[in-house]
Amino acid sequence: MLKVNRDDERPIWQQLLDQAIHNITTGNWPPGELLLPSRELALLIGVSRSTIQIVYEELYSRGYTETSRRGGTRVSNWTYTDRPAEDTAAEGPVLPELPLLNAATGHLYNWFGDKINRTAEIDFNPHEPYIDDQFQKNWRQSFLQVSTETNLDSWAYGDACGYLPLREQIQRYLSLERGVHVAIDQIILTSGAQHSIDLIAQALLHEGDIVSIEDPGFPAAWMAMKFRHMQVAAIPVDEYGLCVDRIHPQSKLVFVTPSHQCAVGVIMSEPRRQQLLHMAADQQFWIVEDDYDSEFRYRGDPLPTLFSQRPQNTLYMMSFSKMIAPGVRISAIIGSKESVRQLARIHELTYRHLPIMEQLTLTHFIEHGHFARHMRRVRNVYRRRHEAMTKAIISSGLNKYFTLTGVETGLHMLLEADKSFDEEAMTNLALEKGIRVYPLSNYCLESDRKGWVLGFAQVDEAAIEKGIYRLAEMLI
Repeated sequence: MLKVNRDDERPIWQQLLDQAIHNITTGNWPPGELLLPSRELALLIGVSRSTIQIVYEELYSRGYTETSRRGGTRVSNWTYTDRPAEDTAAEGPVLPELPLLNAATGHLYNWFGDKINRTAEIDFNPHEPYIDDQFQKNWRQSFLQVSTETNLDSWAYGDACGYLPLREQIQRYLSLERGVHVAIDQIILTSGAQHSIDLIAQALLHEGDIVSIEDPGFPAAWMAMKFRHMQVAAIPVDEYGLCVDRIHPQSKLVFVTPSHQCAVGVIMSEPRRQQLLHMAADQQFWIVEDDYDSEFRYRGDPLPTLFSQRPQNTLYMMSFSKMIAPGVRISAIIGSKESVRQLARIHELTYRHLPIMEQLTLTHFIEHGHFARHMRRVRNVYRRRHEAMTKAIISSGLNKYFTLTGVETGLHMLLEADKSFDEEAMTNLALEKGIRVYPLSNYCLESDRKGWVLGFAQVDEAAIEKGIYRLAEMLI
């Protein structure tokens, strides 16, 4: 019999419904059992008939009962299975084995550095830019402004290529600052470099295709490609950039960072650039040009892009993670109209479009001059810190122990050691002394090059000098 507990905070109909479901699912009311008419059950329990009718309607709508004019309401003829005992641990499906994922995330964790378990007084982080209170203030202003002015139409499903006014701002920036002149339908927005690479792999390659990657290089590039079941060919890098003549002859894609090589920091020479562009044209492979920090150049203007010379074969990647902040998960891929159309189709299927508030905020941030002022401010900060690190490395004598490269552009430089250097032991010793440095080996796929990749964007001049001299005392 169903019972009402007047002290129970749940509505009476909910109490009775829960009891009825319990009786059915535990087998107390077997399949086919006839339930009492609603009027009769209401009198027995002491509630209104309408309450019982609500319970019966809920049981029917959830499939627990069946009704007919002559047969009344009966428990559904479903196959009942005993529930496991309460002390039996509930187990879900067995997770699939994903060795590629496990290896990639482990490498990614090492690449970023173990910040959770081991803190450092001075962190020469090469991955993150300088962020200050002024940026936060301006970003908040833009966010609040668009929050109050946003048209309701903006909250509908959007264009898979991204918010049109933001793409127009990116189009203008590329034209003025990078000499890249494109149409709006040659730009698609993504949520970061790794998302861009994954999208390219899905849209423009087949499983098993060979892709050539710089080694040392950008770990996320080869991790994403391997996870998408591409064959990754590691191509050496020397003082002139990617060794183009070592590119695998069957490559369908070549990933490069020509303006400031990821990890090593060298600039790809003009002969190598022309060699790569001609090879891509002859062999019909894609060039993915990651232009991640070329806006920060300390000698002359930013270098011309590969895309501006060979737009048919090249996909140009830019990201606001380095220009503004990693939390601004907005990047862009610039390519031919046909390639962007293909990327957009995959994006629409798998991701649909980016969150609208981030796009609206960034658009306002650029339109109202905050972005331009931010870039001028951080360029001055980086120039001072770049100079402080270069001077400290030379005056401390570290440049006699290491080969210093990558000092013309970007937010990091490389101290490269000979192959006998015990990179792991020295990195751990530096951390014990409060200095976090980033091993070159974490950027290597097959290469056995050794050294430290040192970023200076988040370290002020005094800390840079202190940290470099502490490293020198440890090594020299």
